[in-house]
Amino acid sequence: MTHHFPITVYYEDTDMGGIVYHANYLKFIERARSTWVAELGVDQLAMKEDGVVFVVRRIEADYLAPSRLGDRLDVTTSVEGATPARWTLRQGITRNGQPVFTAIVTIVAIAEGGNPVRLPAILRKMIN
Repeated sequence: MTHHFPITVYYEDTDMGGIVYHANYLKFIERARSTWVAELGVDQLAMKEDGVVFVVRRIEADYLAPSRLGDRLDVTTSVEGATPARWTLRQGITRNGQPVFTAIVTIVAIAEGGNPVRLPAILRKMIN
């Protein structure tokens, strides 16, 4: 299953050279992940009230081509691998079907004290 999330590049996303500032690609993929999880039926606010939150443990990113003001991008998210305690996601950003950014993102769940916990049962069921 691959999730698609559209992004339009706004002026605020760009640097002085008129291209997307590198850190904003991480924001784009975060928005896509959050939307995907919500569409799976996971309420992250309810999770937080139960003392569990998602955190990014690792990101491996490749910047392949610049994006500019007005570009319409497509962010894809798919599960690369999963265990009861972590997700490994493949995320990509394309413009007109051409790759501009790719990332492998490892997500884990932690309790309020910062200790790792198992992913919520609803997610373990959905991705297995």
